[in-house]
Amino acid sequence: MTSATLTTEVPIYPGLSALAERYDAFIIDLWGVMHDGLNAYPAAVEALGQLRAAGKKSIFLSNAPRRAGVIARRNAEMGIPEDLPDHLLSSGEDAWQHLKTRADAWYRALGTRCYHLGPERDYGMREGLEGVDFVEALSEAEFILNTGILNDHDVVETYRAFLDAGLERKLPMICANPDLIVMRGDEMEICAGALALDYEQKGGEVRWHGKPHPEVYRSCFALLEGIDPSRIAAIGDSLRTDVAGAQASGISSIFIAGGIHGEELGVDSEGLIDPEAYAAFISAAEWKPTAVLPFMRW
Repeated sequence: MTSATLTTEVPIYPGLSALAERYDAFIIDLWGVMHDGLNAYPAAVEALGQLRAAGKKSIFLSNAPRRAGVIARRNAEMGIPEDLPDHLLSSGEDAWQHLKTRADAWYRALGTRCYHLGPERDYGMREGLEGVDFVEALSEAEFILNTGILNDHDVVETYRAFLDAGLERKLPMICANPDLIVMRGDEMEICAGALALDYEQKGGEVRWHGKPHPEVYRSCFALLEGIDPSRIAAIGDSLRTDVAGAQASGISSIFIAGGIHGEELGVDSEGLIDPEAYAAFISAAEWKPTAVLPFMRW
């Protein structure tokens, strides 16, 4: 469905080829854009290859709570070549680097005893952090590293006793994934950000890493040295992280309608978007993208 058939407040294009010449570099989300957590989207991989062929720079910017190298290897397993994007950054890498270097006063004040809330697949976040003692009981901790839920179908209330205990002890929390929800295959699950947001709303202290927070975009701009921000666009499926982060950083944003909002927007397998659902969605959106694609495709 083209922009001519829907509201023109934010135009819709069938594929990235219609927008590629406007930009010299793209900051691209992974989950919901390049893959579904289990398999790469072939059309998205093809589009990334087309960008490379057109001489465009690309950075994967993920809110995954894991080190960048781990993500690159997992991408390859799902069908995304490790050497296809020019760079890869993650919220997990950003959080790990801050824990490693203690470069600012907030981190230097944390103490050393950490309770890690997260599944075993995130344990790589513990490696190489000399001076950090990962404890087994929250009662022994001086701060919390939050990388996400333990079981796929958990909800925030699953962790109510844990969160309340952390609040009572006034433990600061590091959130290594600001996303609230994510698609894993056809299933939707909450992320570390949902727990951190609840914790913060109830008075807890949270240090956020990743999108939409500006520090991670400054890191991207450093990697894209020489490219004017007006020639950079972010591509993602979350208004709260991808679009808001791009807007705060002064760059364009391309929203993928068929990601986490695909069901809400009635996006079908061909990329057609329900016009009434789309009009209502864009009208209500706090952060409005520059353009919309149904999927990441050329």
